[in-house]
Amino acid sequence: MSTLANMTNQELLNAACPLIGDLGAAFYFIPETLAAGKELGLGGMEFYVQGRAGQMGTTDPLAVAAAFGYFKPALLKSVLDAANAKVDPRTSGAAHMKACAELSRAKLSNIPNLEGLVSILEKVNNAADPDGLALYAAIRTETLAEDAAGRLLQLIAILREFRGSAHLVALRVAGLDSKTAHAAKRPDMWKQFGYTEEEMPEITDAVKKAMAEAESYTDKLVEPAYAVLSEAERVALVDGLKAVKAALAA
Repeated sequence: MSTLANMTNQELLNAACPLIGDLGAAFYFIPETLAAGKELGLGGMEFYVQGRAGQMGTTDPLAVAAAFGYFKPALLKSVLDAANAKVDPRTSGAAHMKACAELSRAKLSNIPNLEGLVSILEKVNNAADPDGLALYAAIRTETLAEDAAGRLLQLIAILREFRGSAHLVALRVAGLDSKTAHAAKRPDMWKQFGYTEEEMPEITDAVKKAMAEAESYTDKLVEPAYAVLSEAERVALVDGLKAVKAALAA
């Protein structure tokens, strides 16, 4: 069991959100998900981008890029233009979430307190305010798996988008653009997100300070959704996410 009793909201966010961030992306590029995309005629990057953005429908790729953040818009436009020529985005979005459910069933069916954990995640999701959070607002409209085993990782993926979308708002408040934030947070993945070496901005102490402020603002934006949880639910959420991490790694 977790040793975190009487967790404050901040302690809950510190414990749960990094796990949700990692676990919610676990299905993106596994062979099974790539195969699901291939069945639609999509390459791995095409299915990743169009699948994540699928619930936004046939939105202009530059609007999708704004909802994603971090990526160079020209890269996402190129990928989406290619994918949209092959598959309807809503079809891809549903298939992407189905792939998430398939991994969830395969790996997480024996998680302790499975239905209780799903109920807690749903409680947070239902309490979350989607206003201004484009990608999260879109993905939470997707019909989820009826079974708890399939729904578990889907909810984690959706709550990952919740914080990610809130983070883009927080970056604006902190005075940072996505490009600079990406360089500060993931310099090792600079080129994978579509940028050239010449475009790399200088990461100054002021940028580092603003990034820390953005994380704090992000916490403030998502905190109300997690604040609805009881003490027992907080412990169960953190313990459950740790169990999910172990099961996915097994």
